[in-house]
Amino acid sequence: MLNQSPIFTVFTPTYNRAHTIDRVFKSLKSQTFRDFEWVVIDDGSSDNTAEIIKCWQHEVDFKIIYQYQPNSGKHVAFNRAVAMARGELFLVIDSDDGFLSNSLESMLKWWMDIPEHERGQFTGVVTLCQYEDGNICGQPFSICPLDTNSLDLRFKYKARGETWGFHRTKILKAYPFPEDEAVRFIPENLIWDDIARKYKIRCINEPLRIFYQDSGNQVTKAEPRKKALVKNYFLQILNRDFDYFLNDPKTFAKWSVLYVRYSLHLRDWSCLNPNRFSRVGAFFLCSLALIPASLVYLRDIAVAGNR
Repeated sequence: MLNQSPIFTVFTPTYNRAHTIDRVFKSLKSQTFRDFEWVVIDDGSSDNTAEIIKCWQHEVDFKIIYQYQPNSGKHVAFNRAVAMARGELFLVIDSDDGFLSNSLESMLKWWMDIPEHERGQFTGVVTLCQYEDGNICGQPFSICPLDTNSLDLRFKYKARGETWGFHRTKILKAYPFPEDEAVRFIPENLIWDDIARKYKIRCINEPLRIFYQDSGNQVTKAEPRKKALVKNYFLQILNRDFDYFLNDPKTFAKWSVLYVRYSLHLRDWSCLNPNRFSRVGAFFLCSLALIPASLVYLRDIAVAGNR
């Protein structure tokens, strides 16, 4: 098996998670379906992650690939893993989560249930998640299976809560994350929703991923000026997805405020130049966001001054 291309590539990005990554390792060891490889991209850890992974490489019957990179962000690690992946299906699991022993077997079963002549229209399978106590994160899908795309799932079906799933590796290779050395985080729906314009997903009501809520899962709050570097990605999303505005005006209003707020932090005084907008509605929404965004910007300045 080690010399053949596996069905799944399981990818884990990690940064100083030596104390939690064993959850992924134990989950993989317990899988009822064994045709997979595990790719770990270490995004500049300073703990003993490398030593732990290297020890595990000699303990299991599946291939473990470990690669270290200078701290560049999850999106860069994702691109590296996709480029390295040998599996047909690409599954991401964070370094502080786990999953049930039948997860790969069940997801593959649902994937193979899609008629072969229709499978090319799909990018993958999406499942529910559960907390440690077994309660579902969010709400089940309205029907099972639900064949849709990630844009319709979020805006039309109003799906909320944590989900989990895989994409076809071939598709991910065609939709890489942009790499900007100044940016450590890029909104993931920049890519998922781009894929949604062409491919569907199959959503199933099985809570296969275990979502832990301990300290290892907390997101570090960056300074607004540092986060502001992602502003153009919010503009890109607004321009591309504005046809969903009526389905969720609140979300689009939030993105507009973020775009203008972050533009102010970067002294981008021409952020409302009409030439930057491909959707008239996006331009008017961002124009309306100027006052609330300015107020949030002034609050950011005040908070920073009190530190």
